[in-house]
Amino acid sequence: MEKPARPASSCSVVLVEETKRNPLLLSSGFAAANGSLAGGGVAGVTGQDKRGGGAIGTGPGYQERETWTRQMDFIMSCVGFAVGLGNVWRFPYLCYKNGGGVFLIPYLLIVFVGGIPIFFLEIALGQFMKAGSINVWNIAPLFKGLGYASMVIVFFCNTYYIMVLAWGFYYLIKSFSSALPWSTCDNEWNTPNCLETFHHLHCSNASLANATVGGANLTCADLADARSPIIEFWENKVLNISSGLDQPGRINWELMLCLMAVWVLVYFCVWKGVKSTGKIVYFTATFPYVVLIILLVRGVTLPGAYNGIMYYIKPDWSKLEEAQVWIDAGTQIFFSYAIGLGALTALGSYNRFNNDCYKDAFVLALINSGTSFFSGFVVFSILGFMAAEQGVDVSQVAESGPGLAFIAYPKAVSLMPVAPLWAALFFFMLLLLGLDSQFVGVEGFVTGILDLFPGKYYHRYKREIAVAICCLLCFIIDLSMVTQGGMYVFQLFDYYSASGMTLLWQSFWECIVVAWVYGADRFMDDVARMIGYRPFPWMKWCWSFITPCVCMGIFLFHLVNYKPLTYNTVYVYPWWGEVIGWCLALSSMLCIPVSLLYKFFRAKGTIREVSQDGEEPRKHENSSVTEDSISNLRWAHLTSPVWGPHHLEYMAPDIGPLSSLTPGSDDNKVIIFESVM
Repeated sequence: MEKPARPASSCSVVLVEETKRNPLLLSSGFAAANGSLAGGGVAGVTGQDKRGGGAIGTGPGYQERETWTRQMDFIMSCVGFAVGLGNVWRFPYLCYKNGGGVFLIPYLLIVFVGGIPIFFLEIALGQFMKAGSINVWNIAPLFKGLGYASMVIVFFCNTYYIMVLAWGFYYLIKSFSSALPWSTCDNEWNTPNCLETFHHLHCSNASLANATVGGANLTCADLADARSPIIEFWENKVLNISSGLDQPGRINWELMLCLMAVWVLVYFCVWKGVKSTGKIVYFTATFPYVVLIILLVRGVTLPGAYNGIMYYIKPDWSKLEEAQVWIDAGTQIFFSYAIGLGALTALGSYNRFNNDCYKDAFVLALINSGTSFFSGFVVFSILGFMAAEQGVDVSQVAESGPGLAFIAYPKAVSLMPVAPLWAALFFFMLLLLGLDSQFVGVEGFVTGILDLFPGKYYHRYKREIAVAICCLLCFIIDLSMVTQGGMYVFQLFDYYSASGMTLLWQSFWECIVVAWVYGADRFMDDVARMIGYRPFPWMKWCWSFITPCVCMGIFLFHLVNYKPLTYNTVYVYPWWGEVIGWCLALSSMLCIPVSLLYKFFRAKGTIREVSQDGEEPRKHENSSVTEDSISNLRWAHLTSPVWGPHHLEYMAPDIGPLSSLTPGSDDNKVIIFESVM
């Protein structure tokens, strides 16, 4: 039966009846079990069973989506993700790389024009569509490639990000000793250039008689080549780094066991879903702050800490002329905010439909950026002390690279009383910092995968099996990063796969699809239905104009100013190494245009004839559309949102229960009615 058409502002919703022999069961309210829904390209909801009974979302193929036990679980999960390794080792590293405090200027600017708008967009989109990173783009099905792209990015991120946890776990184990192994130069991995204490202030043109290594006096020329035992422990013991990417060397079995232990820990924290993960993050999200405060108090009491902090705060204005500073600022925003990874979408999908995600977005963004800024003071107070000890500028204290946290922080804890205790405490904190971030990444990936399977394929241990396969596959790839050349592989993933241009490309298309395909005003109305009020128009302006321009501008700067990847500014990657890196980047970036073109040209006929699964079109008597308009009609059809049952429940209160609808008598009959959206 069909009700009279409502005004153009209404949105058609298709009900697919369950057939007698082969029921059409809907998966999470988005698509039929057979892969398509007939009708005008909009979505299906669970239909009335011919045997009677059932309301919206209660059909045999519909599984009620899991939600947070309490809203604070969502907040703490996002806070746990905000207080991540990126805040501790990536943000201070980028400040150090880009001249200190000048990096804060482009960073804060891009936070307001790019970070917060997209952060809010992804949380709100997940909450509105109640789906993971793939099915959330049923809001504009033609652009579902955005979901596949985010899945590729988060998979790569899960693969290499956990290596930092493995290194931290390795340091944690080594901390349980009477003397920290990175505090002395009498270990088997140390070189003759190792020097525990630097006395540059006492150095004269003659020699430094009080500094001896291996029984020989050190001259000032020798002192210039001296290396800290912390750096030697990192490069010679932990990494045992080879001379290049083409020399992988042997596997570090100690590091491999640490990697395996961390993956097992991640699995048992994620396998039961948000109900269990939401409880674990209460500890993992709050404890790191306690240790950071203790380290800051200790750091500011060390000599030279003031100079280090001033190096962090005082900007070098000439750096603003370098495009790389702006590229790194945009990259860091998207990386630390988890933008483009689909993780925020997955977390938001477990919210209550009426949760105030607008307020949550600002609170979480403040905590995220505030933690990064606060961690910088901890790091640079230690760098200032190390620079004063060695008599050099702060910029020359630590070598560039992700190992900054494994050079500066171990130095800080080694200077404290009862150093092994503080070292164990610090690296336990580092492990917790990364674990809750890893939780979100794995959760986002698994949620996206499981949303693809309809309720028909329900299995009691479906989630546990999916998480196990994900962890095992990532672990196998990670074996290449625990070799002697593993650091070069790690940097390839970090530089190409899940940062920089891939996240900028992803964010650009997210804004374009929501603002120009679905409609910015339309989505603002949807948000208003969820939270009860309309967000500030700044968000709409950013989605429509400002944020896409910022993303594409930085993206183009990245291409124009592209430089070959190097390690510690010395080792240049071979050409085939760069080819591998570009393949990692393009594997996600090409998902969007390839998927769009495939869906668009595979669809046939007019808006009434196109079948979503690409079947031959069905002819209608009233089909009198000219060939020139077929493309426009095809576009309209492929971009029509696919709604779920919760949209009827929350957005169409005037519609009665489905039991009031009279079931048809023909097999595969389609019931169409209008719902005011």
